[in-house]
Amino acid sequence: MKAAYAGPLERVDATRWRIPRDYKAGMRVDGIIFASDALIESIRADMAPEQVANVAFLPGIQLASLAMPDIHWGYGFCIGGVCATDPSEGGVISPGGVGYDINCGVRLVKTNLMYQEVQPRLRELVRRLFQSIPAGVGRGGKYRFDLQETRRLMAEGPRFVIERDLGVPEDLLHTEAQGRIDGADPDEVSDHAVRRGSEQCGTLGSGNHFLEVQVVDAIFDETVAQAFGLEQNQVCVMIHSGSRGLGYQVCDDYLALFRGCPSKYGFTLPDRQLACAPAESPEGKRYIAAMRAAANFGFCNRQLLMHQAREVFAEVFGRSWQDLGMELLYDVAHNIAKLEEHIIDGKPKRVWVHRKGATRAFPAGHPEVPEAFRHVGQPVIIPGDMGRASWVLVGSAGSMSKSFGSTCHGAGRALSRTAAKAVASDRVVEKQLEAQGIIAMATSRGGLAEEQPQAYKDVDAVVEVVHQADLSRKVARLRPIGVIKG
Repeated sequence: MKAAYAGPLERVDATRWRIPRDYKAGMRVDGIIFASDALIESIRADMAPEQVANVAFLPGIQLASLAMPDIHWGYGFCIGGVCATDPSEGGVISPGGVGYDINCGVRLVKTNLMYQEVQPRLRELVRRLFQSIPAGVGRGGKYRFDLQETRRLMAEGPRFVIERDLGVPEDLLHTEAQGRIDGADPDEVSDHAVRRGSEQCGTLGSGNHFLEVQVVDAIFDETVAQAFGLEQNQVCVMIHSGSRGLGYQVCDDYLALFRGCPSKYGFTLPDRQLACAPAESPEGKRYIAAMRAAANFGFCNRQLLMHQAREVFAEVFGRSWQDLGMELLYDVAHNIAKLEEHIIDGKPKRVWVHRKGATRAFPAGHPEVPEAFRHVGQPVIIPGDMGRASWVLVGSAGSMSKSFGSTCHGAGRALSRTAAKAVASDRVVEKQLEAQGIIAMATSRGGLAEEQPQAYKDVDAVVEVVHQADLSRKVARLRPIGVIKG
């Protein structure tokens, strides 16, 4: 039986709960968890809140150690964790606050197809997507880059592949940071990591990664939905993947490098998985440069996955992807650390915002929101489980004062993979989904069982919290009709 959190959780308001800084000697700030009454009970059931308290030990941390309502146990940081550290105050950078899958994120592609047009060809469409898009543990794809090309790809982001006719320039305008985070240095990425990534760009991976065909089944904000180009019954494609083996290896390499940094720089941590270094230290600067390079690889990976999906749709429906209106709505990271300016104690500060299972949610008018959406706010893409729904939200002003411009990233696991497989087999899950009109295919034995809807919290409940907290606002709900997984 797994351990449950036994520490304090004090109610702040309808959507926030506090772990006071006096809970553990060494906490520099409070912990704050965004949750409803119903969700807080499930959150208490594991030790993720303890991780929120542990993050509060980090040097240079600002305001609070935060967690979103999709919080669950992770490596060092909980998944759903957010914190900001000030480098001018010795603030650290922590690989555990980014995660192993650097720039795991989500991309939503629109089409001009309606559900009635797609439903008769759905099974064929899913089968073709499954055959064409590489998925599964360690699997390579049809795109091959040598070590030099892979390093260029990490430096340049999706522009590198778009110049090879694997996309269009407009795709960059609808990608966070236009798909290229400045300051990336591929030379700080080990040859082993580069080799792992050289055959995996354009592959889906395994676990909770997926490509889904979805239908807009409800609109909650007509004005913003119109700005985003979304309407009722419209078919979209959602892609959830990251930096594959390359990002994993970068994290592993730098966790090893950081093991001795706390003692070297004179601070203590309650959990060795929080290994970190001052952001301005030589070790910190090296990780930041490598992490940014891996993030650019992640943007490229989703670009190539989208290109392959466009090709399949064109083949199945006998029209070019342009004629099918397959434009990118937005691509956003949810495992990353970025240097951003935020108002803290009434003053602007440049801080390292760690988002580990959390999504950027900048409001209308923010200069980093793409010009096409700046009048309404940044698109926020929230994948749910494959049997219920995913969401499109929009960044809201409350996120800037409450969560360093952040919101949730998904539903959040409710069952471990082992527990999920004990509940139902792949075949049972496949039949249950088919009864709901959802065609699902997976490469691995146990893949569907591990990712079944019961394994996740209800994404609608998670989204309701961030909506009520004014971190991001509801725009549209999308239900899955076709799923491919590793």
